[in-house]
Amino acid sequence: MRGPFIAGPFYDAVMFIGAPLLALGLGITISGTPLADEELELWGRHGTVTSIFIGSFIFAHLGLVFVRSHLNRQIFARHPRRFVAVPFVLLFLLCASDWLLATAIVLTVWWDVVHSSLQTFGLGRIYDARRGNPPDAGRRLDLGLNLLLYVGPILAGATLLDHLEPFAAFEHVGATAVREIPIFAEAHQASWAPALLFGGALYLLVYVLAYVRLHRRGYQVSPQKVALLVFTGACSLYTWGFNSFGEAFFIMNFFHAWQYFGLVWWSERGNLRERLGLARARWGGAVALAAMLLAAGAYGVWAELVDSSEQRVALSVTLVVSLMHFWYDGFIWSVRRSEV
Repeated sequence: MRGPFIAGPFYDAVMFIGAPLLALGLGITISGTPLADEELELWGRHGTVTSIFIGSFIFAHLGLVFVRSHLNRQIFARHPRRFVAVPFVLLFLLCASDWLLATAIVLTVWWDVVHSSLQTFGLGRIYDARRGNPPDAGRRLDLGLNLLLYVGPILAGATLLDHLEPFAAFEHVGATAVREIPIFAEAHQASWAPALLFGGALYLLVYVLAYVRLHRRGYQVSPQKVALLVFTGACSLYTWGFNSFGEAFFIMNFFHAWQYFGLVWWSERGNLRERLGLARARWGGAVALAAMLLAAGAYGVWAELVDSSEQRVALSVTLVVSLMHFWYDGFIWSVRRSEV
């Protein structure tokens, strides 16, 4: 029987459980400083130090999924067609169709929101498994709570319009009706926000009562899971909902990507050492970690700095990597359920 942590008390506290608080602290620290306010130009790309950094960090974590899919022989052998054919077919379609390209731009933004909630959901389920709880105990409750904690503050909060900006991509294909969605949302947000708040509060009550019943039937509460959900929920409500410091995008994306780097290194460190021929090397772990960070970082910087507005192929490549990240990550964890 494994202990209550995924990797260990310190690693979990820094990389998983405390990641939302770490990101919130960083966001508050950089708010109002030259790092966040003063624009610069880097290889033709305009932005602030923090906007370029977080963009690169996001793209880096998206590309990191290929360590888990293509570099893991066991996983790759189970789905070789999905891992090889699908990205190239999707890239061709995005390069050939304006409609599909616009759809992919919008889909990437909103799938990312759902995917982020599912990452926290998955971490929570692992902590439940570490306590010896049945895999289906409270599963639907946790799924609903995590979607509520991520999607709710966006729909009812200060960053909704930021998440709707990608719909502008449909202007290039003449889909004016689709372009009206942000206008409709802005006009009606004030009316549905109270309903979301009331519904969310009601769901939290139902969630707690349901887990009280589960506990009476033998469910073992995981303090790690509780802390993860509380920290994540508080951070999401505060940042997506109010964006008081103007760094909501940085905060929420930083801790999600930070957690993902921690997950990939925890799950793939042995495999990476083997693939790089470093299984028995004294400094094999450090070299493998450096190689992983450099490869992911190189892609992240390229994807952030390339002018995707002028280079359709580059934009299509970044969209394919993003969509494959969301899709691959879901079924990779499903086939590795017994290994987590």
